[in-house]
Amino acid sequence: MNLLLQAAATQNTPFNYFPIALQICVAVGFVVVMMVVTHLLGPKRKTSDKLINFESGIPSVGNARQPMAIKYFLVAILFVLFDVEVIFFYPYAINFRELGAEGFYAVLMFVAFFLCGFIYIIKKGALEWED
Repeated sequence: MNLLLQAAATQNTPFNYFPIALQICVAVGFVVVMMVVTHLLGPKRKTSDKLINFESGIPSVGNARQPMAIKYFLVAILFVLFDVEVIFFYPYAINFRELGAEGFYAVLMFVAFFLCGFIYIIKKGALEWED
C-alpha cells in the first residue's frame, strides 16, 4: 500500500505544472497592467524638443547612414568568440576530476582549435587598427 502511495505521489500530472503556469500568468499580467496604467496616467506633452533625436547628450552631427569601419564589428565578433570560450571552460573547471584524462584531452583539443582561429585572426590583421 505504501508503495502505491509513493508511485501516485511521484506521478507527473499536468497539475504539477500549475504553480509555474500561475507564476507566468501573474508576471505577464503585471507587465500588461503596468504598461496600461502608465500609458493612461502618464503625461502626454509632445513638444518639438521631445520629438527630436537624442543620443547620450551629444548633438547629432551628419548623416546616420554613413558607412562605419568594419573593425568595430570584428571586435564585437571576437568578443563573442572569447566569451563563448569562457562559457565552455566553466563546466570543465567544475567537473575536471570526474572528466579525468579524456576530459583534459578534449579541453586541450578545444584550446588548440581556438588558438588556430586566433592565429588566423592575427595573421589576417583583424586586430590592427592603423588604417
